Amino acid sequence: MKAKKDSIVSLFQPKSVAIVGASSQPGKIGFSITRNIIQGGFKGKIYPINPKGGAILGVNCYPSISDVKDEIDVATICVPAKFAFDAVKECADKGVKHVQIITSGFSEVGEVELEHKIVEYANSKGTRVLGPNIFGVYSASGNYNSTFSATDILRGNVAILTQSGALGIAMIGKTAVENMGLSAIVSLGNKADIDEADCLDFVMRDQETKVILMYIEGVKDGERFIEAVREATKLKPIVVLKSGRSKRGAMAAASHTGSLAGSDEIFDAIARQTGLLRAESLQEAFNWCKFLAYSPRPKGKNTVIVTNGGGIGVMATDACEKYGVELYDDQLVLKEVFGPATPDFGSTKNPVDITGGAKAADYDLALTAPTRSEDMHATLALYCETATFDAENLAPMIRDTYGKHLASGKPVAYAIVGGKVVEDAVVQLRKMNVPVFPEVYEAVSCMGALYKYTNMLVERDDSVDDAQIDIATINKIIDGALADGRTFLLANEGQAVMKASGVMIPGAGIGKSIDECVRFAEQIGYPVVMKVVSRDILHKSDAGGVALDILNKQEVMDAYEAIMKNCRAYKEDAVIDGIEVCEMVQKGVELIIGARRDPQLGPIVMCGLGGIYVEVMKDVAFRAASMNKKEARSMLSEIRSYPLLLGVRGEEQKDIDIVVDTIIKVATIIRKIPRITDIEINPVVVYEQGKGLKAVDVRIIISKS
Repeated sequence: MKAKKDSIVSLFQPKSVAIVGASSQPGKIGFSITRNIIQGGFKGKIYPINPKGGAILGVNCYPSISDVKDEIDVATICVPAKFAFDAVKECADKGVKHVQIITSGFSEVGEVELEHKIVEYANSKGTRVLGPNIFGVYSASGNYNSTFSATDILRGNVAILTQSGALGIAMIGKTAVENMGLSAIVSLGNKADIDEADCLDFVMRDQETKVILMYIEGVKDGERFIEAVREATKLKPIVVLKSGRSKRGAMAAASHTGSLAGSDEIFDAIARQTGLLRAESLQEAFNWCKFLAYSPRPKGKNTVIVTNGGGIGVMATDACEKYGVELYDDQLVLKEVFGPATPDFGSTKNPVDITGGAKAADYDLALTAPTRSEDMHATLALYCETATFDAENLAPMIRDTYGKHLASGKPVAYAIVGGKVVEDAVVQLRKMNVPVFPEVYEAVSCMGALYKYTNMLVERDDSVDDAQIDIATINKIIDGALADGRTFLLANEGQAVMKASGVMIPGAGIGKSIDECVRFAEQIGYPVVMKVVSRDILHKSDAGGVALDILNKQEVMDAYEAIMKNCRAYKEDAVIDGIEVCEMVQKGVELIIGARRDPQLGPIVMCGLGGIYVEVMKDVAFRAASMNKKEARSMLSEIRSYPLLLGVRGEEQKDIDIVVDTIIKVATIIRKIPRITDIEINPVVVYEQGKGLKAVDVRIIISKS
């Protein structure tokens, strides 16, 4: 069993630590970790463990951890992989709260059993495991640096959770260059036990942390991850770098950490749903983190651009559209506010162009103006190097106007372009944590991230809508299929699940003879569709097992014989349970609605353009299945085909409300019935408003567990 959730605090703020495999030889990992803990100012007790005894940097070593009389919060394991289990066992037997395994050579190279054995034994004693295959932990609030890489880590307000050790070490170096101080950094490695969800529980409450940065290659417990992220993003922005976007990238991620990268489209959708800010690159992630850590949140959506060049202003305008930054357009107010700072041949339209002749004093006047206006909530300040500008005043002007924005509680981002003087100013100002960038899109991207997070806090709704479904009936259908040795439901069983969930289906019956099929067809009413029902023929159309638009008794008889003949030719020994006779549904907009139990991210739901071209068009959207109707409607509106539901070329609007209800019903099924792993309803034919829909073809895959 795992330790209690709140015990994760002692991983970051331990009172006593041990280093198993501590060494007195510089260059050894066991030496570096011991040195960093001591020199990092750790105020608790330190116990280096080495069978040879002796001392390291004046601290006495113990032959084994069992020789230590005191309680130990964290033990760092530096011994080779083949000795790791014995080391962890000894720690767990002593009651150590956490072990962090620095050593590599586990699931990332195929040694899965050893990794499982270690975690299973540790958890049985109430010990949590961080790693293996990590570089350690740094916590500013704990004055604790158990990494083997960085001796001096700049203290600040960004917490980093990284699955990659090497990239994490590089990040520490880059934080120093970028002057981005850290409140914490933790290497997660193979995530055999402790993962992002555990660590988020600490850093989201840590007073020194203002922004969280995560590097992820794969997620192991998706439902828990999503729940943790939802809670954390209510309190602090989380910037995420997720590798494995491409197929080759996903393969590399799997070989690197022993995890599957999963579908990037699904992760991207869930990132938006839970409020994660997904960066495209390490530089963008660092830019966002630093900007979010120091910038006030805007109190409204009105942004102004102030520039001395038309071209760079147009670039910023394009960037604002890309990153979702709204520009203020009230021309009378703009003229009133910026008129005193703008020459007659300039422009007070947004972007406000104070022209290439502007000097530092002109900029100061123009950039002070929005801080005093209640109608303006954020500023993008652009500068192109000119021969007339008093360059020695560039940095002081930016520093001064930045201070005015902070004092007024309004965010500002600067983009300044030019030669050496400008680049020197960028370096100088960034050391002071002024948000100045050498490129327009970098500045606007940061403002976009700030607005995205701010808007999310205002608009988010994490409530979950449950549909009324007959769980007992659905489980009975699954029991029957499993008893029959099948891991999928037959067509009629799938339709029965839909009926038990309140999803509208066409009228249907299964005939075991020509006469029964004729009787069903006449009860339903012509035209009808006929489809083979067979556990051995999953793709009916491939086997010639479907007949459409049957208009009378004779056509029913002919279709029955043709289907039986085709299916026998397709698979001679196929077990055919009968022929399903279905209502021939009227034409409408064809959608697909589905759900699956994703191996990484848990239950997810999807919708999109349906029909026979679904795999070609790939016009679909995804969400985590814990959702409400508002989120379902948002998901539906994302697909490119959404205008078809609104009505085009004089057509009436389709029944969007019933589509949303059906999405919620499918989401409820996948969440509440664990033995269902995949649902696909394709097509779902949607009719005009008030006339509902029909779930025409249903495929459901099940499992025993």
